[in-house]
Amino acid sequence: MRTTLDLEDGLLRRARRKAAAEGRTLTALIEDALRALLGRPARPRARFRLRLPTRRGTRLPDVDVADRDALYDRLEGRR
Repeated sequence: MRTTLDLEDGLLRRARRKAAAEGRTLTALIEDALRALLGRPARPRARFRLRLPTRRGTRLPDVDVADRDALYDRLEGRR
């Protein structure tokens, strides 16, 4: 994003010299200084990834899992 800042002349000269000495742009220098002042990390956090536990198993014999009522009957021991 572009913006205009009104900085003290001496401060701007020092910032330009420091950026040049470090081989960086004035923008990069100011961004890093603001991040340090505001306590914000320079890079985004790693993306959250939900890992659900899974188990291998076998299905019950003679049960059609698409038939909900038959499945519940079998699981509850009614069949």
